Amino acid sequence: MNQPDRGLPDYGTFESLVEEYADRVYNVALRITGNGADAEDAMQEAFLSAYRAWSTFRGESKPSTWLYRVATNAALMRVRAKRPVEYLSELGSDEEIQDWSASLLESAERSEVQDKLLEGLALLEPDQRAALVLRDIDGLSTSEAADALDISEQALKSRLHRARMLLREHLAEYFRQR
Repeated sequence: MNQPDRGLPDYGTFESLVEEYADRVYNVALRITGNGADAEDAMQEAFLSAYRAWSTFRGESKPSTWLYRVATNAALMRVRAKRPVEYLSELGSDEEIQDWSASLLESAERSEVQDKLLEGLALLEPDQRAALVLRDIDGLSTSEAADALDISEQALKSRLHRARMLLREHLAEYFRQR
């Protein structure tokens, strides 16, 4: 998708970019905002921003990674604009948390588990939520997710570790009862 004049994108080219990534951008925004209306607004803002800033895209990363960065920023701005929420921040005791990943895979189709996961995801700080969504849910590589968030890979790994631990603790009681 090299643009020789680096000005505004060719309409057909940008339209194809929107068609190719609209669903993915919406899903990232939905998982970060937790709200369909906010996700739609963030998606529209992301594509509008991407269109306006096309000339700043240097081609050092894939267009999709750049678009994820724009979309993530749009979604995070929507989340941060809302009134403050109390996020998960404290890891309880120092006791070892059970590994429930096998149980999670077996139960993932059940609505109750999905609701509990979404509840925990919504309780993460926005930056942690964005890291977890991009890396673990949307399957971006560590490098791609770090690029999309405009942070170092080490910072991404730190956010992921913290988010995973908080989410695991949030879900631990549910899985102990199973």
